[in-house]
Amino acid sequence: MAGELSPSPMLSDALVILGAAGIVIPVFTRFKITPVIGFILIGIAVGPYGLGKHVYEYDWLGHITISDPEGLEPFAEFGIILLLFTIGLELSFNRLWQLRKLVFGLGALELIIIGTSIAMVLAMMGQYWAGAIGLGLALAFSSTAIVLPISGTKTPVGRAALSMLLFEDIMIVPVIFMLGAMAPHAQAEGWEGLLGTLWQGGLVVMALLVIGRFALPRLFAQAARTKSPELFLAATMLVVIGASLATAAVGLSPIVGALIAGLLIAETEYHAEIEAIMEPFKGLALGVFLITVGMSIDLSTIWANLGSILLAVVLVLTFKAIVTGLLLRLMGARRSTATETGILMASPSETTLIVMAAASSALLIQPGTAQFWQIVTAIGLTITPLLAMLGRTIARRVEPVPELPEDDRDDPRVILVGIGRVGRLIAQMLDAHDRPYVAIDSDADLIERAKRDGYRATFGDAVRGDALSRLGIETAPAIVLTMDEPVLAQRMVTKFRKEHPDLLIVARARDSAHAAALYRAGASHAVPETLESSLQLSEAVLADIGVPMGPVIASIHEKRDQFRAKIEEEGALDYKPKLRTSTVEG
Repeated sequence: MAGELSPSPMLSDALVILGAAGIVIPVFTRFKITPVIGFILIGIAVGPYGLGKHVYEYDWLGHITISDPEGLEPFAEFGIILLLFTIGLELSFNRLWQLRKLVFGLGALELIIIGTSIAMVLAMMGQYWAGAIGLGLALAFSSTAIVLPISGTKTPVGRAALSMLLFEDIMIVPVIFMLGAMAPHAQAEGWEGLLGTLWQGGLVVMALLVIGRFALPRLFAQAARTKSPELFLAATMLVVIGASLATAAVGLSPIVGALIAGLLIAETEYHAEIEAIMEPFKGLALGVFLITVGMSIDLSTIWANLGSILLAVVLVLTFKAIVTGLLLRLMGARRSTATETGILMASPSETTLIVMAAASSALLIQPGTAQFWQIVTAIGLTITPLLAMLGRTIARRVEPVPELPEDDRDDPRVILVGIGRVGRLIAQMLDAHDRPYVAIDSDADLIERAKRDGYRATFGDAVRGDALSRLGIETAPAIVLTMDEPVLAQRMVTKFRKEHPDLLIVARARDSAHAAALYRAGASHAVPETLESSLQLSEAVLADIGVPMGPVIASIHEKRDQFRAKIEEEGALDYKPKLRTSTVEG
């Protein structure tokens, strides 16, 4: 009929994606299975190699299939950008600096050893040497988009994976330029382009760091004054997209800009609000990326070459797991951490597809070879959640990890977050006054040493609500944050105060400014290290020059109260939570 309106292909594709998200997320969450597998299976079903093959036979299939797979690629790339941005929000420059040896040590060794080893094997099998190098490096990459949401960034496994993935993300552009330089028609131009990108990229990164330090707090302060979530979202997207475009303009990967934007915002006091606003968008955009991975899997091609494809998958995964695990062991990681991280990092990456595309365009590998390894990569991405479960299972057998205690649930105990130097001292003082406690830490090495030395400590991630619930946070007289991570401490205080309004929260602060920020976040008491060390030095010198101890102690207490009142005033502390009263007899 003339003039009849036909549905827009874009709207039809959007309906399929939103419908998939509405089905996959609740169903897979209900059965405690990661939605990653669900999104990839949806991609297989609605893609050109699934139901899309029959769309010309049955018109109604057009409403439940993706009509333009290539049109989804920009949205998939944006999903990865948002993922790296949220990873940056969870980090801080202090934590990143602490990881520098792992990033440029472990990360470099992992990429070079795995990449060159696979390249040598492929070259011996008849692959042209330049193409073998391209395929070897491509297969050495692991999936940032899938691994980090599974492992997190705060556990030993998460920190090891993050270090290697950060180095891989940094090396994407140099690897692609190197492949371009190896092309028969572009030797000189490729190396010149690489050098130009490196110095221009360095200038852009420095500019982002300097401008962000001064501009972002003011930008988000203005957004906060309006009390408009929409403006917060708009400002956040402006920063993320602007930083990504800035790095992309000089040839760097846009995810480098997104990571820097996240790191800069993590240093502001608005990170928790931004993280909450961005969470739904990140999940949906990541789902789009996983659907595009599923759409690239041709089940008929897999069936026709089943033996060789499965053999390639098994060999690549096994080799990468062994090399990564051995490198971690050589760098001092526990057997369980090395085993779990090695297996989790074994599968290829979304970056593998990008690097292989660059090698194909440089005429280093044939189209048939590229298609074979693309299928291997897609299968590896699909089974990454299964590898994560396998890694955890084997790690527990290799080296059992202490489980959270199930007994004494009704006995109120002070919860110490962290069992390092400060946590141990607080535990000793609680023991001296016969007050029960339990310490929780995500560092298995610290837990093992603490338990060996007689401290009541257990392995777990305090950021996870279920870990603290099993330790009895609902009845705990207090929770004490002992770690020296300012950004993480502030986030945890905000989270605990929101979930437990009456809980006594005592937090270690780096200095007076950090203490004021902790008070604003909801801490009951924030103790600056610099202040306490100064008071102790004062006490020592006064006592040693002959001042009676009684007046010294009185003046120290008076000075401490003065500083505390000043810090609380700077922190705009206009409330005192009604704290729980412990039922434990002293």
